[in-house]
Amino acid sequence: MADRLGVAVHGAGWVSGEHIKWFSANPHTEVRHISSRKLESAKRKRDEAGLKCDVSTDFEKALSRKDIDIVAICTPNHLHARETIAAAQAGKHVVIEKPVAINLDDLKAMRDAVREAKVKTVVSFVLRWNPMFETLKALLADDAIGKVFYARVNYLHEIGPWYSGYEWASRKETSGSAMLCGGCHAADALRWLAGEVAEVTAFHCRGHRQDFDYMPTLMGTLQLANGGVGHLGASFEIEMPYSFPVELFGSKGSIRDNRVWSKGKFPGQTEWVAIPTILPDNGAVAHHPFRGEINHFVDCILKDVESHCNLEDAVKTHELCIALDMSAEQGGRPVRLPLL
Repeated sequence: MADRLGVAVHGAGWVSGEHIKWFSANPHTEVRHISSRKLESAKRKRDEAGLKCDVSTDFEKALSRKDIDIVAICTPNHLHARETIAAAQAGKHVVIEKPVAINLDDLKAMRDAVREAKVKTVVSFVLRWNPMFETLKALLADDAIGKVFYARVNYLHEIGPWYSGYEWASRKETSGSAMLCGGCHAADALRWLAGEVAEVTAFHCRGHRQDFDYMPTLMGTLQLANGGVGHLGASFEIEMPYSFPVELFGSKGSIRDNRVWSKGKFPGQTEWVAIPTILPDNGAVAHHPFRGEINHFVDCILKDVESHCNLEDAVKTHELCIALDMSAEQGGRPVRLPLL
């Protein structure tokens, strides 16, 4: 339909299916082009979704189309920056899979390109739309636990050959690091729930996996901008099911995942109050709330407002991840933020 926003999805891996699904479901958007380095992969994604859109191996072709308004970047990590820059320069609004970049030069270049083009962006820190996260944000806004002075978030996942992106995810030049590739979700969660970080110190190790060409485990301690402290961890070699624990300790109470201790809100409580909600306890992309992210982004475009999860904000999360890697690579030297 001509009155809908046209969407091009670039990349036909695991996560692209969620972008295709929810852009197709939104009444204001229509997927009109799917591109991938392998034509058969793009065709497969089109057929799985039951679409009749164009497919190609030519990203530039999609960017040149006047009926394409939004581009979703779903390619391997090291390609996100240059593809985002190309999309912004073509005047397209951009959904960018995380991490948006794996080094500071690319991060700055894409930020500057988006600023100059004045297009809308959203970065797929999709847990911001997870029901538990939405509940925690409401509790924090309601002052349920007061000032957060200690925050702890971990991304713990066993990444192996079962994952369709394992080949590039296990290499530093295409993945970045454990903190950038997966731990960035934890870094963004900590910023979203506890505020900005002023300084980091980190160490990394190889627990037992030799198949990553970077250290697959990292632990960092943080000085929060509000004077508090924090902890961030990421590991791809944890021998247990996927886990994403969130702990927030405040001046009036505490939160541990969906459990709340707040005498101000629950004056008679004698044990943790457990809120029934959907937790971030599954690494499968189908479990993640892409519907919320995509509907939010379409609303931002239609209303001409910026997303709370735009590239400008995501730069801060990526700076935090890169600072942690820098500290670990230098044997735990403290690194101050911001970096750019």
